[in-house]
Amino acid sequence: MGTARMFGPRRVEKPVLQRIAGLNWGIVLANVLLAAAGFAMLYSVAGGTWDPWASRQMFRFGVALVVMLVIAVIDIRYWMAIAYPAWFLGIMLLVAVELVGDTGMGGRRWLDIGFMRLQPSELVKIATVMALARYFHGRNYFQSRSLRSLVVPLLLLIIPFALVVRQPDLGTALMIVVGGVAVMFLAGVPAWLFIVSGVAITAAIPVAWQFLRDYQRDRILTFINPESDPLGAGYQIAQSKIAIGSGGTTGKGFMEGTQSHLNFLPEMKTDFIFTALVEEFGLMGAAIVLALYGIVLGYGLLMGIGCRNQFGRLLASGLAVSLFLYVLINVGMVMGLLPVVGVPLPLISYGGSAMLTWMVAYGLILSVSTHRHVTIAPKGSGII
Repeated sequence: MGTARMFGPRRVEKPVLQRIAGLNWGIVLANVLLAAAGFAMLYSVAGGTWDPWASRQMFRFGVALVVMLVIAVIDIRYWMAIAYPAWFLGIMLLVAVELVGDTGMGGRRWLDIGFMRLQPSELVKIATVMALARYFHGRNYFQSRSLRSLVVPLLLLIIPFALVVRQPDLGTALMIVVGGVAVMFLAGVPAWLFIVSGVAITAAIPVAWQFLRDYQRDRILTFINPESDPLGAGYQIAQSKIAIGSGGTTGKGFMEGTQSHLNFLPEMKTDFIFTALVEEFGLMGAAIVLALYGIVLGYGLLMGIGCRNQFGRLLASGLAVSLFLYVLINVGMVMGLLPVVGVPLPLISYGGSAMLTWMVAYGLILSVSTHRHVTIAPKGSGII
């Protein structure tokens, strides 16, 4: 298939410097501010030292920021061209995790690539949204509503879901599905299919319960009644609520959090970093951080709505929903509103995989923004 047929009429591309200048630097700054909040909190929970967490996080963010900007200025039609190969590469990485992955925290989820431990399931979230966006780009509204046209999208979702569940990492697996379902809904898949699927899943919960691991059952039971085992399974949620409540309106002050500095909070540098932030900066600090997330994610949805081509529209919207799930699940988790599933808070929690996923995803959103007026032929999704 030739380039002209794949991408439509040839356009004269803007110079790279012009595309860089055309980026929304206010949104880039919002991402930098979120990362800076993370650096400050990692400095704090380490007891007032940059090592071992804050300095490494700053280095990772510097690399990830460059990656995001490079992705942002590359033609969106290139990202559409590699959507299927990216998904296939992600599946191969998940298979590699199954065969030679590192084990930790009760699961086999990471690949050691030297300078960092990569969690492929994080990047598969992006690849799945890309592949689904490319698939539905080549179909009109009526084709998207056909049951026969759902065979390929379901395979694009079920295969990574099954591989991630085996690690086991049910939280990430569900995030992959929800991000993919958002793309399918926006593409025009009939709403009644989602309703029927939701009813079927609800009815299957008693059966699925039998297949959950003991720690997964404990997390759900603890979520329902955390006070039932305050010194065991419910300990981290109980301590998190104490820390959040003690922060009050303005917080105890930077590096003055007792729950975190006296080591009452488990996983305070990763899953429960937001708890430490609220304890030290209170409701006002939490509101500022959540407002920054709202601005960044809202911009992603707006770029999806305003994009001229279907691929970009579905890509930006689907990625914005996927990134929103990170924030929703982590914040809900530490407040006791959702079960503890080990989802980090991107840019603020310590770790490279979630940060890289966020920055790559946002680079793609910025690419959609930069190339939102590009017209891509309806047959641009390729052979499938």
